Amino acid sequence: MDVLVTGATGFVGGRLVPALRAAGHDVRVLVRDETGYDASDEVTVFEGDLLEPGSFDAALDGADAAYYLVHSMKAGEDFEERDRNAATNFADAASAAGVDRVVYLGGLGEEGEELSRHLKSRREVETVLGEGDYDLTTLRAAIIIGHGSASFAMVKQLASRLPVMVTPRWVQNECQPVAIGDVIGYLVGLLDHPETAGETYEIGGPDVLTYGEIIQETARAMGRRPPTIIPVPVLTPRLSSYWVGLVTDVDPEVARPLIDGLRNAVVVRDDSIRDHLDFELTPFVAAVEHALAVKRGEREPVTTAVEQTGGQA
Repeated sequence: MDVLVTGATGFVGGRLVPALRAAGHDVRVLVRDETGYDASDEVTVFEGDLLEPGSFDAALDGADAAYYLVHSMKAGEDFEERDRNAATNFADAASAAGVDRVVYLGGLGEEGEELSRHLKSRREVETVLGEGDYDLTTLRAAIIIGHGSASFAMVKQLASRLPVMVTPRWVQNECQPVAIGDVIGYLVGLLDHPETAGETYEIGGPDVLTYGEIIQETARAMGRRPPTIIPVPVLTPRLSSYWVGLVTDVDPEVARPLIDGLRNAVVVRDDSIRDHLDFELTPFVAAVEHALAVKRGEREPVTTAVEQTGGQA
């Protein structure tokens, strides 16, 4: 299958491209600056900007499927408009090009809850993409564990730098983190299951933890004493992001939307994707250990997910 990957320079896209190639697909990528992308000889690179209609039409010409892995991480006031416009331009171009399938990676969160601005924007992008003349498959995930994840970088640094943490009440909310290898396994495997076209699925790992437990288990995996966590009701997302900026290397403009999203419990309520892709999921502690191994410069561990969905190490 001829597949386009947008967001190929990102945390997920950078791992998806070689996994798709290993599974036997012809892969093309869309990047804004071709000179800044280190592509293998087996990948076709197109340059364009989703905010500029017409600049990326060639990337979609002849593609059977496309992955939409683009979203704004920083908390600029116009990020919703940028995400909306990019998704609209992509949907129009993919429809005009006759793409059969689009796969979108969005975020978990209960529909009835007051979602954070970024989660609301993810859902709006999902709606916009769903208006295209192709079959849209959406995966909704919580925190993705892996080296290079902004969310995991924040967790790891909090786990390693503070013996005592005074945190907002969101530290008691539940989350179902998922290993990056399992996310890639789902993304690659969908192409072999045409019955998943047009569907929306929730994905998560085998463990449900509170955010406090995530921080403490990460500390243990790093060989450190877990911090004492004291929840308080008065820290707003803005104050929390400034606090994170003081004690970690995470940009406060990135930390703020991440923290704002923590007020929502993000747990899989519908695991129907397992009817189609039932590989062994990576436990949370193992996912953290994999991420730490990559940080030390070791080779990314082979995941059962990618092996069972047709990829090769």
